[in-house]
Amino acid sequence: MIGNDVIDLALARKESNWKRYGFLNKIFTTQEQALIANAQNPESTVWSLWSRKEAAYKIYNRQTQIRGYIPIQLECFDLEQKDGVLFGKVVCYDAIYFTKTYITSEYIETIAVVQMDDFKNLKYLNSKVAISKINGIPNYYDTENMILKPLSKSHHGRFEKCIGFI
Repeated sequence: MIGNDVIDLALARKESNWKRYGFLNKIFTTQEQALIANAQNPESTVWSLWSRKEAAYKIYNRQTQIRGYIPIQLECFDLEQKDGVLFGKVVCYDAIYFTKTYITSEYIETIAVVQMDDFKNLKYLNSKVAISKINGIPNYYDTENMILKPLSKSHHGRFEKCIGFI
């Protein structure tokens, strides 16, 4: 299982006022709000957490076929930062998803998987890849192995990322 999310930071600054009254309470747990309040760059932390929640939600939706607005049910935890990449986990009800987040000056991108070893089996796909949806869940046809494989595609503003399993 795979999920991803990308956030165009320039567009997020233009379209979203994360400092407005009540915004953080609707989306982030008390512990996540403490991370934001204590962060060197609160804005980056807000969008990093949101990106992780979105990527993990895509797996949750794929697994359960349940759609809903449940950001508070997805809680992010940092595991480690290594070579500029933030590794974490997101807990949603009784499920745990592992995340890998890239933070640049222009965008934030998160990839979520069910098992840490899954990170080794991922590849970026051409955004023009033919997508086949089964029950609304995206897959792509791996022509080399002649099978359908899960993919996750995200776009926001100037950025689009499409990722699948090798």
